[in-house]
Amino acid sequence: MPLQQAKLQKLYIKEKLSSAKISQFFNCSERTVNYWLSKYKIKKRSISEAMYLRYNPNGDPFKVIHKPRTVKEATLYGLGLGLFWGEGNKKNKGSIRLGNTDPAIIKKFIQFLIKIFRINKKKLRFGLQVFNDMSEKKSLAFWLKELKEFGIKKNQFFKVTVTPSRSIGNYREKSRFGVLTVYFSNTKLKNILDRQIADVAQGQSNSMVN
Repeated sequence: MPLQQAKLQKLYIKEKLSSAKISQFFNCSERTVNYWLSKYKIKKRSISEAMYLRYNPNGDPFKVIHKPRTVKEATLYGLGLGLFWGEGNKKNKGSIRLGNTDPAIIKKFIQFLIKIFRINKKKLRFGLQVFNDMSEKKSLAFWLKELKEFGIKKNQFFKVTVTPSRSIGNYREKSRFGVLTVYFSNTKLKNILDRQIADVAQGQSNSMVN
């Protein structure tokens, strides 16, 4: 029996259900669903798109505003984009990462993600790297206290990474509590930031759209 085209389109395109979920709805095989998707010329999602939906079943964990609404937001936007441009790890395609020893920089970047892109704070993750002559417990407690205003919990931290101690100097003094890296894993938002940085680099106006 043919699958109803309108219903199939609604489930696959609007509700973004997978072929497997749709097969349960129609009580048929996944192969049958894929056959009718092809028959009705409904374009299948790519593997990366399917994986994104799998990890974000409730939609994007962020919102993109078209432009900053106030001078304060515009300042934060420029500062946050500049921090990511200068300090962030831009090689990873699937996540936004920024590491630093300065709590002020870390907190400003988190503010940027929260206030400009309305990210879900619960999806933030943190990696702490300390030297082997530091106290892991004290370092972790320091950063948790610094991030208390954002409601960050201990379970949002990866296991602390310990590396051999460096010689005493200016860098050693700055990193008394280690290097903290902020992670927000989302391919779409990473691509948006990359495009905005490219726009700035080319002297074009930034377009804060998906």
